[in-house]
Amino acid sequence: MAEATQDPSMRVSTPEQHKALGHPLRQRLLFSLARQSATTSQLAAALGVAKGSVGHHLKILREAGLVRVVESRRVRGGVEQYYQRTALRMDIDDPTGGSTRAALAGFADELTAAADPLLILRHLRLTPEQAARLTAVLTEMAEGATDDGPGQSSYGLLIGMYRKPPAPTR
Repeated sequence: MAEATQDPSMRVSTPEQHKALGHPLRQRLLFSLARQSATTSQLAAALGVAKGSVGHHLKILREAGLVRVVESRRVRGGVEQYYQRTALRMDIDDPTGGSTRAALAGFADELTAAADPLLILRHLRLTPEQAARLTAVLTEMAEGATDDGPGQSSYGLLIGMYRKPPAPTR
């Protein structure tokens, strides 16, 4: 099956998009569809989830514009649809934190099944200039990574940088 061209990136900002991202299974579906397009049945089997549940969550993602149908085929009297993420990268504008919490929950589900994961949490005190430079380096690294195709092992990459809120005063 030929893959449709994905947008390089999209800004996730509407209430519908945030609601769609607010469930860990929908995050896992987006992770799976980042690698290649798939049918509801293929996703259900890969994620170990009921086909009806996958179909429901794909509908919500599609209505929010986060996934799209890239091919339809007639199979045994029915129509099989292949879904793909709309964009390779989704920049989440998330003032309430709901989408971020769901993304991290979806990531945690995926990480628990991973072989030899690398997970580092480190807190640094940086000047604004140092923080800007580190953000630029991390962004360049993530955007510069290339996908060598379906014959290679798949790796997940999560890069986060945030400014911690001030510590409560006593």
